[in-house]
Amino acid sequence: MREERESVLTIEQQRKITMSGVSSVDGFSETSITLTVNGKKVKIEGSGLKVLSFSEGSGNFAATGDVSSVKFGAKGRLKKLFQ
Repeated sequence: MREERESVLTIEQQRKITMSGVSSVDGFSETSITLTVNGKKVKIEGSGLKVLSFSEGSGNFAATGDVSSVKFGAKGRLKKLFQ
């Protein structure tokens, strides 16, 4: 049985992203970062994206770049947080 972690997403001025409760970083490029949080996919899209840090033990994640959208997975579908 998978234990769910508390997850908090913070985006500062659409340039700096921090998130807790991240299980894994599944892929990243300058335009997209894909994470797994409590068994669901989260996709961050934008330009100039760069992963600054990720700790699998604590689940803390940080990235910078020009964030244009954040999509949360729900049974294979992603939902946008903002546009």
